[in-house]
Amino acid sequence: MRSSTVLARLACAAALATSPAHAQAAAGADRPASPGPATYLQRLAAARIPADAAAVVIRPLDGGALEWSANPARPMNPASTMKLVTTYSALHLLGPGFTFRTEVLSEAPLIGEVLRGDLNVRGGGDPKLVIEDLWYLASRLRGYGIRELRGDIVLDKGLFEPLRHDPAEFDGEEGRAYNVGPDALLVNFKSIAIHLVPDPVGKVARVIVVPEIAGLNAPHTVPLIEGGCGDWRGRLGADLADPMNIRMRGVYSAACGERIIHIGALRHTNYFAAVFRALWERQGGTWTGRVREAAVPAGARLIVAQESPPLAMLIRDINKFSNNVMTQQLFLTMGAAGGEPGNPARAGAAIRNLLSARGIAAPGLVIENGCGLSRIERISPDTLADVLTDAWKGQWMPELMSSLPISGVDGTMKARNVPSGSAHMKTGLLEDTRAVAGYVLAASGKRYVVVAIINHPHASRGTGAHDALLDWVYQTG
Repeated sequence: MRSSTVLARLACAAALATSPAHAQAAAGADRPASPGPATYLQRLAAARIPADAAAVVIRPLDGGALEWSANPARPMNPASTMKLVTTYSALHLLGPGFTFRTEVLSEAPLIGEVLRGDLNVRGGGDPKLVIEDLWYLASRLRGYGIRELRGDIVLDKGLFEPLRHDPAEFDGEEGRAYNVGPDALLVNFKSIAIHLVPDPVGKVARVIVVPEIAGLNAPHTVPLIEGGCGDWRGRLGADLADPMNIRMRGVYSAACGERIIHIGALRHTNYFAAVFRALWERQGGTWTGRVREAAVPAGARLIVAQESPPLAMLIRDINKFSNNVMTQQLFLTMGAAGGEPGNPARAGAAIRNLLSARGIAAPGLVIENGCGLSRIERISPDTLADVLTDAWKGQWMPELMSSLPISGVDGTMKARNVPSGSAHMKTGLLEDTRAVAGYVLAASGKRYVVVAIINHPHASRGTGAHDALLDWVYQTG
């Protein structure tokens, strides 16, 4: 049964769909009837989420008998399930073996161990150039014979068009790591991790800042107390307004174990400079210049280069752990594939052209950044189901599917109340949005595409409804 009417009109049909006769026809006469959409509808009602604020598409992929939809054509805010469109598109436009390349070059002479001029670093949009990679680059520079840098470190970020990004614009949380914006030379997600590690013998909690940031000041310890963990952040009294001068005026409970605070408040260029200086000096190098931005000179020679893991591996981090800035890096890279600097308009056009070429109509599609951290992004459940259906039939199905969180196993589906291993499902979460989209392998052995989205102020109460829907597809499909 397939319908475009709203959920309220499907309530009666849902009741019929869960009758013993239907359940036996769909799932086999030897299997008992199981809860169906009625349970989903009941949980929506209990959460005070109206029918027209929710949408569902369920489609069989390999001959299954279950097919059900509600509000399938309505453009909805998909939250992080938009990452499916971005990663699907990247697999087709860039290829699963695509790698991002970061280059270090110079036109200055190396005299002895002294580079007498600027060191240029060309960003390749790498979404996962982590601190270990930058350490490796610094080590290779030292191995090349460079000890002293007597010029500036010049960052070439020309792969992406300069973008306006206000990290506080989305939700006012300027320092939170999920609000970090893209950059052609993104390093370590521009993240600072403050580890709090209890030391019961010393009666303190050790404060460890990772990575090491040149010029950053933070306390080495805070007093350790007994008692429950509770509001540990509040009791810690951390002042992170100035990320280069971290203050902690409170205490930390031993019961909390090790905890981590992630912040991402520095500018990209300043972050690169502070992290590179710490790494360079730790390896015995010296650098007296400054960091600035400019294009690599035409006559610069390549010294070292760093290749990222292939795209097929990178999208696992993007989808399993819903990494926003990695997705935006990928999005803009697709916009740069034509030789011009990547920007959101070019990236969005590349995705729309791909969808059209693959026969996927996308009415109402609005793409702002490709990651779902947006108030304006929209996609209909039908379009998202079309993407997942085409991905299932396409040559890169194993790569996309293996990137999705697995129910009861890993990523953002690890703790969901869904049969373990039954669903490869991308989740989406904003204050007024809850979404799931992906694949369910039913107990019958049949596989289904499932897309379910709620846009409503009470959306946070709708997670149980989505879990009930996924369980129904598993039991009944």
